[in-house]
Amino acid sequence: HPDRGLAMSGAPAGGFHPRGPAWLITVIVTMAPWMEILDTTIVNVCLPHIAGSLSVSYDEATWALTSYLVANGIVVPVSGWLSRLLGRKRFFLICTAAFTFFSFLCGIATSLEQLIAFRLLQGLFGGGLQPSQQSIILDTYDPSQRHKGFSFVASAVIVAPIVGPTLGGWITDAHSWRWVFLINVAFGLLAALGVAALLPRDDHKPNHYFDLQGFAYLAVGLASLQLMLDRGQTQDWFESTEIMIETMIAVLSLYLFVVHIRTTEHPFISSRPFRD
Repeated sequence: HPDRGLAMSGAPAGGFHPRGPAWLITVIVTMAPWMEILDTTIVNVCLPHIAGSLSVSYDEATWALTSYLVANGIVVPVSGWLSRLLGRKRFFLICTAAFTFFSFLCGIATSLEQLIAFRLLQGLFGGGLQPSQQSIILDTYDPSQRHKGFSFVASAVIVAPIVGPTLGGWITDAHSWRWVFLINVAFGLLAALGVAALLPRDDHKPNHYFDLQGFAYLAVGLASLQLMLDRGQTQDWFESTEIMIETMIAVLSLYLFVVHIRTTEHPFISSRPFRD
């Protein structure tokens, strides 16, 4: 079979032709998402140090974590549309470079307000890394060899949140909480340079129609749900008016989203995959 040699070597049988071995591309495109997953847990242990350094309470310092998680959750569903609009390589490079840049700004922030703003922007660009990475790996390997790429990705995804708290604690004790963010710069630059050198350019442009109403329902619902889950423990859950309001907004928005995607002609997310 003409494609047998490609399949045996792990190369893709389609029109995606990366400029390097599949294992190297897997490592390069996994670096940035691994760094992004690490950031969701590594900051937890240094929150007391952040609070002390910036002269704020611990509860106020937790917004540095909450803002990141909320922004991250909102961007993940729309990352596929943005990837098709901008081109997958360009979108991945933008996300990697911006995530690295805002990590640097987080590391030099001089106030809590700055840190929250930079963490919000860091989460917005970080949310596009994992979906883009997975689509790149799908096209890098022949279908019969994809388990090799995704085995590596799965290992990285499992290890990152386990290593995060330990690494964050060691960095904070040995150096400063700022290095929890500044350490991302080296990995981010290496990942961006590797993607620029190894991935082919794709300029595929989709239909520019965007279901803004469906996205708005989903974004508000996910943001409210994330706020409720993240702040519930410190606010005494449903004894808190804030948590009750966030819960009601989340339930209403997600209900409207489900109704919308089942009734509109061009939904933001198709309901067909959920029937399988």
